[in-house]
Amino acid sequence: MSRAPKQSEYHPMQQFLAAFPAVSGNTVNGLGETDVRRPSPFFWHPPDKQTHGRLQAEVINYHRQSAAMREHFDSNPPGGRGPAPVERAAVRIDKPAARWSEELKAFALANEGDDVRITTMKPLYVYEGYALADPWVVLIAVAMDYDELSQAPASFENPTAGVVVAKEYNRASRVSRRLANHILAQGHHAKAWPGPYASALSMMPAAIDAGVGQLGKHGSLIHKALGSSFRLSAVTTDMPLVSDTSEDFGSEDFCLNCQICTRACPPGAIRNDKQLVRGVEKWYVDFDKCIPYFGETLGCGICLAVCPWSRPGTAASLAEKMLRRRERIG
Repeated sequence: MSRAPKQSEYHPMQQFLAAFPAVSGNTVNGLGETDVRRPSPFFWHPPDKQTHGRLQAEVINYHRQSAAMREHFDSNPPGGRGPAPVERAAVRIDKPAARWSEELKAFALANEGDDVRITTMKPLYVYEGYALADPWVVLIAVAMDYDELSQAPASFENPTAGVVVAKEYNRASRVSRRLANHILAQGHHAKAWPGPYASALSMMPAAIDAGVGQLGKHGSLIHKALGSSFRLSAVTTDMPLVSDTSEDFGSEDFCLNCQICTRACPPGAIRNDKQLVRGVEKWYVDFDKCIPYFGETLGCGICLAVCPWSRPGTAASLAEKMLRRRERIG
């Protein structure tokens, strides 16, 4: 891992601080709110639909000063971002929901996906100001190369950790767009949600309910096999499917006692206790502290790289260990 400053040494760059609006990003995200509500459009949304558009532009422009980042976040990166949408077939093919679910998962896994889960659409998955009619969400996880991620934080001299995120977002885009086109060819509606730029769909709560992973202290998902080293994309559809279920494999018990990401975070954005966010108590990363460092390090990624669950071959054994521990203490 590249050398990151200690929390006492870190001072945010003025160009990012100057781009902050008057309202805190934590306020927009609902920190401290007691009522459950849908998320507000925020970072990675169109500038005219969010409060932090200027800051987002500053971060993007800074990242694009790196030729490697620019290449992989380009509209036509190496490997591409996947095919354009096809027209929905006029004839709708009908099959049992269980069979469609099996076929979609097999298709996605054969087209660059590493894990595929399904859940029913819920209002809390949709950002305020948007509407989604499709009743199903298909979540796709793609793994990041740990050796590349472990070089975080990225820099202009060594952008590897930032580039691997871009590469896997592009892979996630390809598989989601291919899957959406496959569904459209069967006469059903489908829309791909490739990431990282957001629109109507908030993928993380859907991914948790679908069993992709559990929320970690670092604010990202922990997958039972991939740890924190993966990216998400999704497809929404009206094709009849069968929902997967969320899975508790003990990562939250682990996070309660682990302080590795908390101590490793240079701006001190990760807390050891949960916060109330839009009526739900959960792990939450301080946006106002995180984003300046995220900006100047081409996407940071330290918390994902140091997470013990991310080490290759570790997550499954950690899950088994945590579940055995839970059984022992009753």
